[in-house]
Amino acid sequence: MQEGEEDRADAWFRALSDRTRRDILRRALAEEQSVSALARNYPMSLTAVQKHVAALERAGLLRRRRSGRETLARADVDGLRAAARLLEEIERRGREHIDRIDEMLHSERE
Repeated sequence: MQEGEEDRADAWFRALSDRTRRDILRRALAEEQSVSALARNYPMSLTAVQKHVAALERAGLLRRRRSGRETLARADVDGLRAAARLLEEIERRGREHIDRIDEMLHSERE
């Protein structure tokens, strides 16, 4: 993986390491919502929720847009797909490693 891709992966994992941000992302994936509506779901200030939304946006997992006086948030499907591809690649390589170990163990038994 190249340096820029590593930085992007770091941003994804950093953003997703927080339970509130994961929940915000789930809600924004279900439907576009105003940040103030999102904030009503959490025992924290609107400013704190705005910071969580900004962290998800910096990671490329969420997009914000203005509509009148409201800021609306929605999941960035392309960003989520890119993160999913990275996880699938990690899983595939892990499975290949396990398969090689299984083959070695099997050949030692014979």
